[in-house]
Amino acid sequence: MKLHSNIIGEGKPFLILHGFLGMSDNWKTLGKQFAKSGFQVHLIDQRNHGKSFHSDTFNYDVLSEDLKLYCDSKNLKNFNLLGHSMGGKTAMLFSSQFPDYVSKLIVADISPRFYPIHHDAILEGLSRLDFNTLESRGDADTQLSHYVSDFGTRQFLLKNLYWVKKGVLGLRINLEVLIENVSEVGEALPIHAKFNGETLFLKGDKSEYIATQDQAIIKLHFTNSKIETITNAGHWLHAENPEDFYNAVINFVN
Repeated sequence: MKLHSNIIGEGKPFLILHGFLGMSDNWKTLGKQFAKSGFQVHLIDQRNHGKSFHSDTFNYDVLSEDLKLYCDSKNLKNFNLLGHSMGGKTAMLFSSQFPDYVSKLIVADISPRFYPIHHDAILEGLSRLDFNTLESRGDADTQLSHYVSDFGTRQFLLKNLYWVKKGVLGLRINLEVLIENVSEVGEALPIHAKFNGETLFLKGDKSEYIATQDQAIIKLHFTNSKIETITNAGHWLHAENPEDFYNAVINFVN
C-alpha cells in the first residue's frame, strides 16, 4: 500500500507531512515556493488522510513505516523532512528510527511529549455531517458551525470534502478509524528515540503546543536542535504567517 503524494520541482528531496485531519493539499502553496528554491518537494498524504489508503491500523509506528516504504520505493535518501503537528510526530519518530535518511529535520508546532485528546468537538461535528442532505460546501459549513465556531478551522476541515459522484459529497479521511484511534495522535515519542542531526522546532507565538518547559524534552530527544518562534501565528503557523514560516525553513535548510 503506497502513500499518495504530489511531487513538485527538482533538486534535493524535501518531504512534507501534514497534521491530523489535514492533507498534502494544505501545503501546496508553500510546496511550490520550496520547489522554486531548488528542491524536489514531496507533499505526502499519510494513511487514512487525503488520497492515501485507508487502514484499520493507525499509530506512529505504522505512519513511520509507511514513510520508509515510500522513501524506498522512490529511492530517496539524505532529504529534508518537515512535519506539522501529527506529521511532526511522525517525522520525529522516523528520524530517530532511520537517521541515515534525514539530512535536516523541521518540526512545526509540536513537542515530543504526550498530549491529551482535544479534538472531541471537531470529530463529533464531522461525524454528524448528514451527507443525505448536504448539497454544497456551504451546507456542510453550516452544519459544522454548530460544533466548531472558528471559521478558519472549519475551512481547513472542509478541505476533506469531495464529490463521490454527481450530487453526493463525502469525506476523504477515514473518519471512523481516526475517531477510534484518536488517542494515538497525542502519544509521546518513545523515551529511547533520539536524533542527532540538525533539527529546527518552529512554534507559533499564539500556540501552546510547544511550552517553555518543553525545551528540556526536546533537547533530550534532539541533541542538535533549536527552537524558533513564528510571530502572529497559532498552531497552523504555516497558514497564518506563511512568509515568516518559509523564511525560517529556507534559512535553516540552506
